[in-house]
Amino acid sequence: MPNEFSRLEDFIGLAKQGKTIQLSVSLRKEKVISTEADKQKDMYLLICDYDFVVDGQKITISKIYESGLSNEPLNATKKHIYIANARLKMDYMRLRDANIPFEELYWEERI
Repeated sequence: MPNEFSRLEDFIGLAKQGKTIQLSVSLRKEKVISTEADKQKDMYLLICDYDFVVDGQKITISKIYESGLSNEPLNATKKHIYIANARLKMDYMRLRDANIPFEELYWEERI
């Protein structure tokens, strides 16, 4: 598989051309430190890892769906999770429309 396949849209296009594609997804919360104006902020990223298998070759695509501050209030965290899940659902719909089978996973309210 050429390296140019690095976006979800690349795999959606292959599937629409009739290529058999296997997919599994996993979700993670990654802690990062952001430096802005010489101040460090503890942040997190909500990331989905898409593991595609095409012609026996596994290719992983990671996509960031939302970010937030590690010390933010619970309501803010819930809002970020809601936004991430809504964005994730849109991508899931595109993958399903291309007939790529997989199990849908979503971030829980408390991560």
